[in-house]
Amino acid sequence: MIASMTRRLALFAMAAFLPPLAFPASALADPQDDALVAKAVAYLDGLLAAKGTFRQTDPKGVTVTGTFYLARPGRARFQYDPPSGLLITSDGKTVVMSDSYLKTFQKFPLSSTPLALFLADHIRLDKGAKVTRVEQNASGFSITARDSHGLSQGQVTLYFADGPMRLTGWALIDAQGRATQVALGPLSPMMQADPGLFTQTQ
Repeated sequence: MIASMTRRLALFAMAAFLPPLAFPASALADPQDDALVAKAVAYLDGLLAAKGTFRQTDPKGVTVTGTFYLARPGRARFQYDPPSGLLITSDGKTVVMSDSYLKTFQKFPLSSTPLALFLADHIRLDKGAKVTRVEQNASGFSITARDSHGLSQGQVTLYFADGPMRLTGWALIDAQGRATQVALGPLSPMMQADPGLFTQTQ
């Protein structure tokens, strides 16, 4: 159970806000697609301090909800609503994943997790993966990418609303073709974040 959740955290972090996406111009034939990718990069890099809600549906159709907080550089909190006891925090150096129901508590160096990519001073989306598709729709656009280093098989699609620009969710397809869907609520800026949000003690 906890091993599965650990893998889900890595995918969750990679897909939501911290994807190691490579956006080389040569990967896309349409200059308009390149422009949308550049727009997405600028938006993600400008997402400095915010909070919002999420709804996550796993491949079995089980849905969980929660609240996330971001304060770059380095800090984040992903708090799942009951009955889940999962809480994930980053204080800028260490990522802590705990589960109050399973009585588990794990620590990882931030630098060794996908969170480090998004929580850095500036997001670098020029390494690690390759954009395979950009699609536009009536309300915005989506970007699909695959990991080019083979660290995580499958693909991720990020969904953006346009006017105003907003990340609205993502979809993960793993190597077995199983989909995890995440929908984000509106993001609210945070002027001053309580440092206690981003720490946990055992």
